[in-house]
Amino acid sequence: MLRKNRLFTPGPTPLLPAAQTAMASFGLHHRTAEFRALLTRTLADLKEFIGTNHDVILLASSGTGAMEASVTNLTSPGDKVLVLTAGKFGERWRDLAIAYRSTLEVVTAPYGETFSLKEVGQKLTPDIRCVYVQATESSTGARHDIEGIAKLVRTRGEDSLLVVDAITGLGTTHLDIDLWGVDVIIGGSQKALMVPPGLAYLAISERAWQRMEATRSPRYYFDLRKERKAAAKGESAFTPATSLIAALGAALDFVRHTGHGDLVAGRVALIDNAEVCAEMTRAASQALGMKLFAPACPAAALTAISVPSGLDAGAIVKQFRDTFSAVVANGQGEMKGKLFRIAHIGYYDFLDTLGVIGALEHVLAAVTRRPVEYGAGLRAAQEVYRKKMSDAQVVGA
Repeated sequence: MLRKNRLFTPGPTPLLPAAQTAMASFGLHHRTAEFRALLTRTLADLKEFIGTNHDVILLASSGTGAMEASVTNLTSPGDKVLVLTAGKFGERWRDLAIAYRSTLEVVTAPYGETFSLKEVGQKLTPDIRCVYVQATESSTGARHDIEGIAKLVRTRGEDSLLVVDAITGLGTTHLDIDLWGVDVIIGGSQKALMVPPGLAYLAISERAWQRMEATRSPRYYFDLRKERKAAAKGESAFTPATSLIAALGAALDFVRHTGHGDLVAGRVALIDNAEVCAEMTRAASQALGMKLFAPACPAAALTAISVPSGLDAGAIVKQFRDTFSAVVANGQGEMKGKLFRIAHIGYYDFLDTLGVIGALEHVLAAVTRRPVEYGAGLRAAQEVYRKKMSDAQVVGA
């Protein structure tokens, strides 16, 4: 049978066709009036997409570059920072803080779980300079309570800055950045915005900008003050990823179109789409007798599913690829082989969800060599969708 390559991973995600076209056809020099207009418009649209009045900076890097910049720009060697970690990307915050010689406090939660707010509050002493956390831990499929954490930081942390890696959270989770008091939030192009990897963006509060004037960690390429100064003129401090920025502009136009001309409404629709697809996938997995890895705090960006006893997740990943040319993600680090992850982020819809669930039924039959009730997962997913659409009609009536 014909097989089309499909990504069901939490990054990179399926590319928006309009973004691919914009990227392929773009040829402007970055020091021209036309490019300055594009960059200025894209930065303004990113502010709406994020939902903030803070200045937004765009970097030619992966999301990890923006994470590193959030350490180098906001801390000095010896500063005490608090890292909240429950997976591989929380551990990345820890490793970055160590690399730049911060004094480290850590709150940990087991993989697949989230933090105790009580324990976070106990660690929030007045000398904590920054708190680093994920909105979604994409290595485990867990979602963290950013609103609750922000409330603690604002009431107990005094001068503490809250920095949130929302690389998979933006566009999949409702986040009120300014109201909650998030000082830095980080996104990446290859997630909900449906563009290839290579761009990271940050929304930065005035408190955080003021902190940068006093910090002493080394920085050069990732000096965010240089980028803010350049962005005010519609430029970047260094050579930008021009074609990716054209693609990003097209993606933001698509989100606006989804909201019938309103970018904020488009962002809400994108998040709601991820929430429904994730709930469909969770219901299908359970109907097929599989256990969710983060049942108490599931993310909308992706679903992590524990593999049946005696099976390696690599076998499921391989079967998806060999049979359907579909790519799902294995676990990471100590969870490799123990779980697999299906994403619902970006250019991904109802039909994609049914497709991956239908494929999952065949994959399970092949790798477990046990009877599978074909259609059980699909029925559960369809019932979720039917109820969500029925509820939406009642609300809109």
